[in-house]
Amino acid sequence: MKHFPATFVRLPRDTEGRRAAFYLAAEEYIADRLPEGSYFLTWQIGPTVVMGRNQVLHLEVDVDFCRREGIDIIRRRSGGGAIFADERNIMTSLITEDAPVEVLFGEYAEAVAQALRQMGAPAIVSGRNDTMLEGGGKVCGNAFYKKTNRCIAHGTMLYDTNPRLMEGALHPDVSKLERKGIKSVRNRVSLLKDHLPFGVDELRQQLRLRLCDRSITLTDADVHEIEQLEQRYYVPDYFYGITVHSDVVRSARIPGCGQFEICFRLSGSLVADVALHGDFFDLGQAQERFTQALVGQAFTPESMQRAILEHHPERSVRGLSETVLVNLICS
Repeated sequence: MKHFPATFVRLPRDTEGRRAAFYLAAEEYIADRLPEGSYFLTWQIGPTVVMGRNQVLHLEVDVDFCRREGIDIIRRRSGGGAIFADERNIMTSLITEDAPVEVLFGEYAEAVAQALRQMGAPAIVSGRNDTMLEGGGKVCGNAFYKKTNRCIAHGTMLYDTNPRLMEGALHPDVSKLERKGIKSVRNRVSLLKDHLPFGVDELRQQLRLRLCDRSITLTDADVHEIEQLEQRYYVPDYFYGITVHSDVVRSARIPGCGQFEICFRLSGSLVADVALHGDFFDLGQAQERFTQALVGQAFTPESMQRAILEHHPERSVRGLSETVLVNLICS
């Protein structure tokens, strides 16, 4: 595999158990500051909901439940859906040079699945590059985003979990569950503890041994800079998101793309603003691309179609085609 074996990134011991935002910032720091190459990082966190870049907080997370139970909430910079994780899960990160998304994302998911198979878990890659167990549920959900000339892919590996906290913290998309005949969030996942002969600490060590052949250790000075980056994840406008109060909403569950919703605010018959929501994967500045393409255009089928064909904002969303976007908006 092109990006494996990777360089394992060690953090100082006193950084264990930080909030998720610290490790998300560490991914960014590695992408911005370390030399060209592939870097792999593992981390563990206390009970936390990590939501996708384009999700609406109150529609995905029971904020009051999380506050009562001491569950942290963080918004990551990658797309995809909200996940619940705690110290019985392992978070994995791959930071590498810019590459075609499908190739990189597929390689990352397959490398993790292969490592799990070597340990004894019957792991396969399925759907949008999630890791499943044969005949079972999901054990690792993955997401990615691009940052300048680097790519960041990361995932949550379920060794064990607290089903009460998971179900209470997350508001699942009911349409997903009903369509698949599934009753709750807990039923959609499997646990690696049921398939591996060792604990979560050994699993973390095994991942490093199987996916990396060298290591680098960050310094206290590196940690200080990471902590500065971390603060951006707590800015209210970023954490809560900025939702356009919409005159028109177009929404659909699109195979290969995910839930995609575009909200239009109109000034007369002109598009004054747009906002994207959903669990889709952003290939790079999707919100900006759609804003540039559609704001200022007349909200008519011909005008919308012309703007899409000219600017191709759909290319910033994984799995979204020109035809599907035109049909969605102009229907």
